[in-house]
Amino acid sequence: VQLAESGGGSVQAGGSLRLSCPISGAPGFTYRNCMGWLRQAPGKEREAVANIGGDSTPTYADSVKGRFTISKDNAKNTLYLQMNNLEPEDTAMYYCAADLPVVSGELLLCGPVLKYGYLGQGTQVTVSS
Repeated sequence: VQLAESGGGSVQAGGSLRLSCPISGAPGFTYRNCMGWLRQAPGKEREAVANIGGDSTPTYADSVKGRFTISKDNAKNTLYLQMNNLEPEDTAMYYCAADLPVVSGELLLCGPVLKYGYLGQGTQVTVSS
């Protein structure tokens, strides 16, 4: 499984960016597996931003709720992160992450995105005030 983020860049506060993460080497991976986004700012620990499971139910960090939207296109095997109303505090390297779900009875459960086993190389997002 290979993840390759794109879409990062430099914007002013209040601007928008859309990150993309096509998955290669595993056709249909996004259909029922766990996908997410992490970020790491200089001098800070890596933090979870958002994740989405096979049922397409998203979860978000409190700091990005209402501004970021995670989505996936199963036909394109691609994960997205739409980021609106960007703030200087959003400046970080953004990573796409993926993992297999844990089977619990009839449920497929996704663990914490910080522990996902597959990780891309990252794309830089810089927001200026």
